[in-house]
Amino acid sequence: MPRNVAPDPDGSNHDVTGRPDRLVTINDQAKAAFSVQDYGGSERIDGVEIVELKRFNDDGGAITELARLSAGQHAQLEGFECRQMNYSEMEPGVVKAFHMHHRQTDVWYVPPCDRLLLVLHDCRKGSSTEGLTMRFVLGDGKDRLVRIPPGVAHGARNIGQATGRIIYMVDVQFDPTPGECDEGRLPWDHLGADIWEIVRG
Repeated sequence: MPRNVAPDPDGSNHDVTGRPDRLVTINDQAKAAFSVQDYGGSERIDGVEIVELKRFNDDGGAITELARLSAGQHAQLEGFECRQMNYSEMEPGVVKAFHMHHRQTDVWYVPPCDRLLLVLHDCRKGSSTEGLTMRFVLGDGKDRLVRIPPGVAHGARNIGQATGRIIYMVDVQFDPTPGECDEGRLPWDHLGADIWEIVRG
């Protein structure tokens, strides 16, 4: 028998050097549990935008441009007028959820050295994506903005090992006055506690 060729149970031979000359047969137990990972990405909630930002590096560090504003209008987010900018911190393992607004749009940025799991859920009655949930990581080596429309519940869990940071812009200034306040909440487990768990496998 030639080197690097092993006998199959059916008496045929196969190459064990790793060349994909033919498919290997797996046993029944593995076959019953087998699936192919989906790399296509999840369906996007209507109105949610993800903007990839450019990061400029040199031997002294890096800079990322978050916004070019003209009278508050963000150049990369059509129709979005920044009227307030906030900074938030989350300790490792903490979940902050769910926030929801009737009028306010949020635009989030998480630094690339942090790792936050972001969960979005479309609560808008009659929306083309009503009931759809998005779940993805912000930061984690990438510079991105995420636009979150009104009526889309949003929350985050810090899955990193250090304090997580969020810089976010909004188009409605905070007003605590009853009847004017647009800081709504849903329970953190509104979509089930498992939504915040790390996917295994």
